[in-house]
Amino acid sequence: MSSHVPLTITFLGTGTSTGVPMIGCTCVVCTSPAPHDKRLRSSILVQSPTTAIVVDTTPDFRYQMLRTHTNHLDAILFTHSHRDHLAGLDDVRAFNFFTRKAMDIYASPQTAEAIYRDFYYAFADTRYPGVPELNMITIEDTPFTIGDIEVIPIEVMHHKMPVYGFRFGPFTYITDANKIAPASKEKIKGSSVLVLNALRKEAHISHFTLDEAVGLSQELGVPQAYFTHISHQLGTHEAVNKELPPNIRLAYDGLELHI
Repeated sequence: MSSHVPLTITFLGTGTSTGVPMIGCTCVVCTSPAPHDKRLRSSILVQSPTTAIVVDTTPDFRYQMLRTHTNHLDAILFTHSHRDHLAGLDDVRAFNFFTRKAMDIYASPQTAEAIYRDFYYAFADTRYPGVPELNMITIEDTPFTIGDIEVIPIEVMHHKMPVYGFRFGPFTYITDANKIAPASKEKIKGSSVLVLNALRKEAHISHFTLDEAVGLSQELGVPQAYFTHISHQLGTHEAVNKELPPNIRLAYDGLELHI
C-alpha cells in the first residue's frame, strides 16, 4: 500500500434494507429504547483533510447528510444497484445548488446502467430545471484517486451479484456480501480496520451471518473489525457485542473512526 492521508470514517447508517426498527415490528430490537438499536440504511462518509466521499446514497441519504452536518461532498461511490444503496441519489441536487457543478459518481458498468434507468430524468437530453446534475464515472477493479484519497475497488459476491467493496488506505469497507474470492481477500489483507456485513445469526442466501463474518475477520487477521448492514433479527447491540471477541464490534449509526 502507498502512504495515505489521515481519514475520518463516519457510519451514516448500519441497518439492512428495511432499517431498524422495521415498520410494523414489535420485537425486542425494534422496540428497544437504546440509540444504538436505531439503524438507518448502510452507508459511510470518508473524509480526509481536503476530500469528502460518501459510499452509497440510501433512502435515508438526505437525513444522513443533515444529522452529520455534511455541507460539502466531492464524490459518491456505489457498491451495487440495490435500492437501499441507490434510492437517495436525487437529493444530491442540494449539493449541486451550492457548488454549481455536477456531482461525480463512481459505479461499475452494471450499477451505472441501473442509475441511468432509475434516474433517467437526470441524463435526458432535455432536462427539467432542478434535476440532479450527475457526472457518471464507470469503474472496474483498478485503483483510482479522488482528491487526496486513493480508492481500491474490491469485488465480492452478493449471492450471484458482483458488488464492490472499497479500501481506503488501511481501512476496508465491504457490505452486501456472502462470498469473497481469494484474489479479493489478498486486497483486504494488511488492513488495520475491516467492515463487513453481518445480517443475522441464521443462514441467508446473500449475506454473511454473524459467525461467518467473525470467521472471515479472523481468517484475514485484521486487528479491528466492525459489522454493519444489521437486521433486527441479529439481536440488540448490547447483547450481541457481549458475544463477540474483543477486537470485533458491531458498528452503529454515528460511529466515527480515525484512521
